[in-house]
Amino acid sequence: MDLSNQRRMAADILGVGEERVWMDAEKAEDISTAITREDVRALIAEGVIKRKPQKGVSRGRTRAKDQKRAYGHRKGPGSRRGAKGARMPEKERWMKRIRAIRKRLKTLRDEGIIDTSMYRKLYDKATSGEFRDVAHLDSHLKSKGVKHG
Repeated sequence: MDLSNQRRMAADILGVGEERVWMDAEKAEDISTAITREDVRALIAEGVIKRKPQKGVSRGRTRAKDQKRAYGHRKGPGSRRGAKGARMPEKERWMKRIRAIRKRLKTLRDEGIIDTSMYRKLYDKATSGEFRDVAHLDSHLKSKGVKHG
């Protein structure tokens, strides 16, 4: 019994592909008599024709893995592919570092711990790459006798 026309109509009505249309084999006779879209809609309402559930690959395992990576697990040398610079490009590293240092400088200036001229000197030094990180900037200030939190 050829039900391809009914299958095509049902797929269109249900908004799925023809592969996802389920038809009750016991009611094949009734389905074959359905020649209009209205007839097919009636069969869908009766439950003779249904939409099959969507197939898919579960992302549960990936979510669990990502959660572990978020706090540093599963990142050892055996999991790494690509050079150091490919995993965290040099420019991105620089941007992270310089933004943190500049943010620190701004808070120090706004809190009145350093004056504007000192801020400008330190800002220029930071831009030229003198400070490795915020801690290095802080130790530099400490050695210059600047008191801060």
